[in-house]
Amino acid sequence: MNIFKYKEKSIFRPENLLREARRQKQIEYCHVPEICILDPDGDIIRYLRKKRLLRHSRHWACYHTELYNFEYKDLKFGVIGCVVGAPFAVLVAEELFVSGCSLLISITSAGSIAPSNTKNRFILIEKAVRDEGTSCHYVEPSPYSSINKHLLTRIRGSVPDIETATTWTTDGPFRETKSAIMLARKKGAVAVEMESSALYAFAEARKRKVICIAHITNNMGQMENDFEKGLENGSIGALEIIHKVTQVFNDKRDGEI
Repeated sequence: MNIFKYKEKSIFRPENLLREARRQKQIEYCHVPEICILDPDGDIIRYLRKKRLLRHSRHWACYHTELYNFEYKDLKFGVIGCVVGAPFAVLVAEELFVSGCSLLISITSAGSIAPSNTKNRFILIEKAVRDEGTSCHYVEPSPYSSINKHLLTRIRGSVPDIETATTWTTDGPFRETKSAIMLARKKGAVAVEMESSALYAFAEARKRKVICIAHITNNMGQMENDFEKGLENGSIGALEIIHKVTQVFNDKRDGEI
């Protein structure tokens, strides 16, 4: 493995893609909110739309997604829905950070793989087992991708009751076999999701602030009445935990990672 390839700049760059998209769509340049959210299931967006709290961003030039702005309590956010899977999540993350985002939060549904694991709770993903391909384009192969230690320390110091855990990131949701699950459990994973290891690898390579949160909602369909997320499909709980962790970074003394 040639580790020097990770320092080589890409020919295809997100700022150039967005430049051409703005030209084609006749969109003026405008910064996105400093704090942005990836909402893979779209539940937060559906809830905020129902409450008429969303404002569509006419300045977001991405070819694949729509960006919405909203305010929750004392903070302003941007949110993009239905960004499922590692390649898509990292594509959108790249575009957000060159558009003015300074903190990205991904809050994704996850399936429980630990026998004693309680469903329907939120966990801050401290590290993710790398079982997808996207992360290997950003940092050299390793067993895990992890949240930046500085971010983790700040969150734990300000939100001491937050639960942290390891997840398993996969590109094959319908290839979660018994042997694959057992291997992930041996590596410490309590749940399986599809984005976090790539997002953390991207954050490490690009020196960006990314926080991944998992909402453990199911047992991978192994029983009836699975995939129940709670009130408003979990969107209220999701907004609350997002607000808790982002208050930490609303302090301008946050510093660099």
